Amino acid sequence: MRIMVSNHTDEHNVFYAAVQAIRRHSSGGNILIAATILALIIANIPGVNQYYFDFLTKEVRLQFGEFNIFSHGGQSMNFITFINDALMAIFFLSIGLEVKREILVGELSSFKQAFLPIIAAIGGMIVPVVIYTAFAKGTDFISGAAIPMATDIAFSLGILTLLGNRVPIALKIFLTTLAVVDDIGGIIVIAIFYSSHIDVTYLLFAIVFFALLLLGSRLHIKSKIYYFCVGGIIWFLFLNSGIHPTIAGVLIAFCVPVTPVFVPEKYIKTIRKSISNFRGEDDSILAKCSILNKNQMNWLKEIESASDKVISPLQDLEDSLHPIVNYFIIPLFAFANAGIFLLDTNPAIITEGISLAIICSLFAGKFIGILSFSWITVKLKFASLPTKTNWKMIASVSMLGGIGFTVSMFIAGLTFHTAEQSDMLNHAKLGIIIGSILSGIIGFALLRRTLPDNQNELMANT
Repeated sequence: MRIMVSNHTDEHNVFYAAVQAIRRHSSGGNILIAATILALIIANIPGVNQYYFDFLTKEVRLQFGEFNIFSHGGQSMNFITFINDALMAIFFLSIGLEVKREILVGELSSFKQAFLPIIAAIGGMIVPVVIYTAFAKGTDFISGAAIPMATDIAFSLGILTLLGNRVPIALKIFLTTLAVVDDIGGIIVIAIFYSSHIDVTYLLFAIVFFALLLLGSRLHIKSKIYYFCVGGIIWFLFLNSGIHPTIAGVLIAFCVPVTPVFVPEKYIKTIRKSISNFRGEDDSILAKCSILNKNQMNWLKEIESASDKVISPLQDLEDSLHPIVNYFIIPLFAFANAGIFLLDTNPAIITEGISLAIICSLFAGKFIGILSFSWITVKLKFASLPTKTNWKMIASVSMLGGIGFTVSMFIAGLTFHTAEQSDMLNHAKLGIIIGSILSGIIGFALLRRTLPDNQNELMANT
C-alpha cells in the first residue's frame, strides 16, 4: 500500500502561507486609510498645516563625528527623504522576503496555480501605462507612465476583509498573488528607470558586502542582526552609488537563508526531552505555583530556544518586520506623502492633465487590463478560474486592482522630485487618491452585489 501524504502537506503549506499573507496585509489597511485622511485634514487646516510641511523638511541625522549615515552626496536627508529612501527600503525588504517565500512555498511556487494572476497582473500593468501614455503624449508629465502600474495590497485586501467569509479564499489568494506580481513589476521599474549617475566605487563596495551576505547564508548564519548590519551598509552604499536604495532592500531579502537551525525532527526531540522533566505527579504543585524554580525555567527556556530555531530566518524576519511595516512605516509614508494642500486648488484640475491621466489609468486601465487578460487566458484554456469564483467576482476584484496607493505614490515622488515639479507631484497625488477611492468604492459595491450571502450559498453555486 502506498500512502500519499506529500501533496496534502504541500497544499496545506501553500494554503496556510496564503492565509497568513492575507491577514498580514489586510490588518494594516484601516491604519493606512486613517493616516491618509489625517494627512489631508492637517494639510488643509490654516495655521496648523505650516507646522506639518515644515516638519517634513527638517534635517535627519545619525552622525558619528563628521560622518552622517543619513546623507546623500554630502547633503543631509530631510524627514520626507528619510521616509522615502530609508524607511521604505525596509518596506521593500519585507516585499522581497514575501516574494521569496511565495516562490518557495506560496502561490508562486506552483506555476499552474500562479499563471492566471501573473497574466492578470501583467495586463493590469500594461493597459494603465498605455492609457496614461495616450493622455500624456507630448506633455511634460509623460515620464510618469509607471505611476498607475501598482496595486496596493493592504488597501485592496482591507476592503475584501470587510465582506468577511462571503469572499472565497481563492479570490483573496488571486488578489494577493496579483498584487505581489505588481510589486515585482514596480521593483523592476524602480531599478531600471530611477537609477542614474552610477558611482562605480560605491557599487563595487556594495558587491563586496553582498558577497558577505551570500557567504553568511552559505555558512548558515541565522542571526537577524548580521543581515541587518551588513544590509544597512549595503543600503548606504546604494544610496550614494546612484542606484535607488530601496532596491538594496529587495536584494538583501534574497540573501536571507530559508533553512532553519533545527530541522523539525530535532525540534521535536528537544521539546520532548524538556517536557519529560515535568513529571505528572508535579501537576498539583505546579497548579499552585506562580513562580518557577531555576530548573523549570531552564527547561522552558530550552523549549523556547528550540521553537525559535525551527523557524527559518526568512520567515522569522518577515514576521518581525510585519508590525513595523504595516503599523508604522506604511502609515507614516502615507501621512508624509498624502498631505496635499487643496484650498487654493481649482477642482477642474481633476478633469485635465496628469490628474485625469492617472485617474483614468487606475480606475479604467487596471479594470480593463486585469479582466481582459484573465478572460483571454481562461478562454484559451491556459488556466481556469479560481475555485468557487465566477466572472462577476473576477470583474469586481479587477476593479479593486485600481487601488494603487502606496507604490504609485512612491513612484510619483521619484518621478517628480524637483522643486519645479512640486505642483505636478501634488496633481499626481490627487489623481492617485481619487483613482484609488473610486476603484475601492465601486469594487466594494460590486463585490457586495455579486458575492453570495453566506458560505452555504457559495457552495451551492459552484
